[in-house]
Amino acid sequence: MENNKLTIRATILANVQKVWDYYTMPEHIVNWNFAIDSWHCPRATNDLSVGGKFTSRMEAKDGSFGFDFEGIYEEVIQHKKLSYAMADGRKASIEFIPGPDKTEIIIHFDAEQENPVDMQRDGWQAILNNFKQYVEKN
Repeated sequence: MENNKLTIRATILANVQKVWDYYTMPEHIVNWNFAIDSWHCPRATNDLSVGGKFTSRMEAKDGSFGFDFEGIYEEVIQHKKLSYAMADGRKASIEFIPGPDKTEIIIHFDAEQENPVDMQRDGWQAILNNFKQYVEKN
């Protein structure tokens, strides 16, 4: 399987300032950065600058499995775009598109080689959906 570029998206019913803050601030990231309820994100760090590193600890609540999701920012345009390289060299970018009382997020990311493409897309979409719910409830 070659590196496929996958795309997911969501429209969040909040202004771009709130969406940006909740997406980038560690105190918010820990509340939404997991795909299913049996997982959580107990800690996150984020140096939101070009060359800055982010890390999110993602793990099963029962402690049976966990990993650090991390990368280095290659582009940071406040309220508009984030691009980064993951620890394994794959790339991802997030676009923030403001509208009246809503913000669309579009994420493009390179698929990895270990899991089926549909599983990866569904997992990333589940995390983005969790983000949408968190922002709209708070």
